[in-house]
Amino acid sequence: MIGVVELDEAKRRAYDAGLDLVEIAPDSRPPVCKIMDFGKFKYEQSKKEKANKAKSKASEMKEVRLGRSMKIDPHDVDIRIAQARRFLIEGHRVQIIQNFRGREMAFRSRGDDRMDDIIQRLSDLAKVEVPPRLNGRRMGMILVPEKQKIEVYKRKMIAEGKPVLPSIPEQLEEFEHEDDDDIDDTMDGGSGEE
Repeated sequence: MIGVVELDEAKRRAYDAGLDLVEIAPDSRPPVCKIMDFGKFKYEQSKKEKANKAKSKASEMKEVRLGRSMKIDPHDVDIRIAQARRFLIEGHRVQIIQNFRGREMAFRSRGDDRMDDIIQRLSDLAKVEVPPRLNGRRMGMILVPEKQKIEVYKRKMIAEGKPVLPSIPEQLEEFEHEDDDDIDDTMDGGSGEE
C-alpha cells in the first residue's frame, strides 16, 4: 500500500514495473488503483467463474425415461432405476418419465403402480418433490436426493468395502439378490403345502 499518488506518477510506476495500472474502486475518492498484470488477473478471474459454474451444475436435473411405452421389460426398468440411483448419489435431481402409447392410456393404473414401485425402491436415497402426474401421454415425477440418507448410504458402502458409486451392473446384481430373497420367502410358506 503506497498511499495517495498522482495519476501521472502511478502510470510511470506501472510502466517501469512492466505492469498495468488497474482501477479497483472507481467510486471512492480518491479512486483506488492497483499495479498488476491485467491479463493474468482476467485469466484467474475467468478460472474462478468456471469453477463456480461447475459447482452450481452439481444439482442439475437428470431425466430418466422408462421406454417409449409401458411395454418395457422389468430388467430394463431395473437399469433405469440403477441410473437414477447413481444420479441421486451424485446429488442430482431426477425426473422419471413414463410414456403411454395407443390404448395404454386405458391402463393408467399400471403407470401409477410402476411409479409407486420406483418411489419405494429409491426411498433410501430420495424423496418425492413432484408426485407422479399425467401430462398428456406422459406421466412424470421428480425425486430429490436427501443429503442425510445419502451420507448414511455412503458410510454403509465404505464399511462394507464396496464402491460408494457402484456401477450399473453391480447394482443390478443387488436387485437380483433381493428378488431371489423374495422368491425364497414365497417358496417357504406361500404354497400352503407341507
